[in-house]
Amino acid sequence: MNIFNIITLFGGLAMFLYGMRMMGDGLKASSSGPLKKAMERITGTPLKAFLLGLVVTAVIQSSTATIVLTSGLVGAGILSLHQSLGIIIGANVGTTVTGQIIRLLDINSSGAWFLQFLKPSTLAPLALIIGIVIIMRVKSGDSSKIGHIIIGFGILFSGLMNMADAVSVLSDSGIVEQLFSRLGRNPLLAYISGAGVAFILQSSSATVGILQAFSTSGQLTFGEIYAVLVGIYLGDCVTTAIVCNIGAKPEAKRVGVVNILFNLCKSVLTLTVVVIFHRIGLLDGVWNEAIYSGGIANANTIFNLACAILLLPFVRIYEKISHRLIKDEPVAAGKYDEMLDALNPVFISTPAMAFGRCYDILLVMFKLAKTNISRAFDMFNQYDPEVMKQIQEDENYIDSMTDHVSNYLVQISATITSHYHVEIMNYYFSAITEFERLGDHALNIAEIAESLNKRSTSFSKVAQSELAVLWQLLDTVLNHTNEAFRKQNLQEARRIEPLEQVVDDMVSLLKDHHLKRLRDGECGVFNGSEFFNLLSEAERISDVCSNIGVATVARSTPGINHQVHNYISMLHSGGDEEFNLVYQKTRDEYLRILEKDEKRAAASVSVSDPAAL
Repeated sequence: MNIFNIITLFGGLAMFLYGMRMMGDGLKASSSGPLKKAMERITGTPLKAFLLGLVVTAVIQSSTATIVLTSGLVGAGILSLHQSLGIIIGANVGTTVTGQIIRLLDINSSGAWFLQFLKPSTLAPLALIIGIVIIMRVKSGDSSKIGHIIIGFGILFSGLMNMADAVSVLSDSGIVEQLFSRLGRNPLLAYISGAGVAFILQSSSATVGILQAFSTSGQLTFGEIYAVLVGIYLGDCVTTAIVCNIGAKPEAKRVGVVNILFNLCKSVLTLTVVVIFHRIGLLDGVWNEAIYSGGIANANTIFNLACAILLLPFVRIYEKISHRLIKDEPVAAGKYDEMLDALNPVFISTPAMAFGRCYDILLVMFKLAKTNISRAFDMFNQYDPEVMKQIQEDENYIDSMTDHVSNYLVQISATITSHYHVEIMNYYFSAITEFERLGDHALNIAEIAESLNKRSTSFSKVAQSELAVLWQLLDTVLNHTNEAFRKQNLQEARRIEPLEQVVDDMVSLLKDHHLKRLRDGECGVFNGSEFFNLLSEAERISDVCSNIGVATVARSTPGINHQVHNYISMLHSGGDEEFNLVYQKTRDEYLRILEKDEKRAAASVSVSDPAAL
């Protein structure tokens, strides 16, 4: 043995860990959408939650990721702590799938020629070749993710083979035998060693994989490694609990505590049963026999599955203990604080969940802004200081949400590589800017109403009638915008631009009408100025809606994204028949309404009250 063998060992370990990380990241990225839907909809019995946790962890190859995501969902109020308990236990079983994959190290190709392809010495380079060909040659949406998953698989087994080669040299020197012989004589030391390595590597799957690589020497026995295997469970869950506690709410922290409680019980139960079975002779056939990769994988799966079956009925006890250990904090005073807390850093590694939290807040922002615009227009009919106070309060909430979501999107942007996720991020950055502008325009309109009230004046009935028609049109535009963003509805998005053009036409017409009233002395200078300001705000609101509509169309239509100006110019120059039809129909409809309402308002003005004009 020399320094080069040690370098080979640790180099193989580095390849193995990197391959596992690469494969896991690819699996999480490719499955984040379905994963989000599955984890958010879980309800019912702990058994269903257990199966979900098992399947999700088997797919993404990381119990830590599953439990940390669960903690985030609990903190966001999407899952209750009780619903999460089964997921936690299922995740601990699902993580054993990695060991079952690594047991391919045991395959002997002498029995059949096709088994040669499953041997790591063939499978690793084959996976690397297939993966790089997919990345370089296949240009479909998810090809890059699939290629990285396959390459990660190849790197993982290449690292394992390097470790196995280095271990074979170490075994000739007797180091492996001496090391595990000492651990076998001292189960407590073996338990602590397994926990320590798992804590340092932050992965139980990786630690079990290393143990499987050492088993290729043929010098490990069940009696020497069982305590190491059980110690791994504790080391991994401590790491998970630490991550769950970072900036988390009490309910989310309890997820990490429950995971520790379960793994402590699992450790005690497994060690007790193994010792008792050994004492009464039930394990004599395997205790001192050499154990290889497949045996370690089976032992790991049996330990976890048996403990899950035995301990699953006691989940309520874990829940009660976690409430005793983690006390509730005072409820936040902010109306939307709980929703903002859902922007949890633990979701960033799973983009679909992270974007899902942003989407929820963006919908609330739009709803608040739209409601404020409606309130502001209503105050030209009857000013109410309490409504003004509510508009200002909701505008502050919109600003706070803008800051939180923007900062969160910046954090997400540092981790995503998928073109699909980059498009979503850019779309949300655009949306949050536009929604914040909507809130500003609503406040500006409300302040115009406030300034009129302070001067004890108001717009004429004719002007108010015109504003009512303008608001009716704006409300229609806002409704189309809401549906376009909420459902990514392309048809709704395409209806916004022609309506925006009608708003521009109507604003221009109302300005002409008001200029005539000013020339005829039917309106004061101050009221006239504020009326023009109000029309400008209405025009800007429709511009915001236009921006959201075009962004929605561009996201769904390749080629438009970088030619937005040309696309809009084409529409307004009459180059799109659908645009022309919607524009003409809407324009005719609202001009008829405007003319009809103006006549009705003018007729209702009393001759004895010329000031009403």
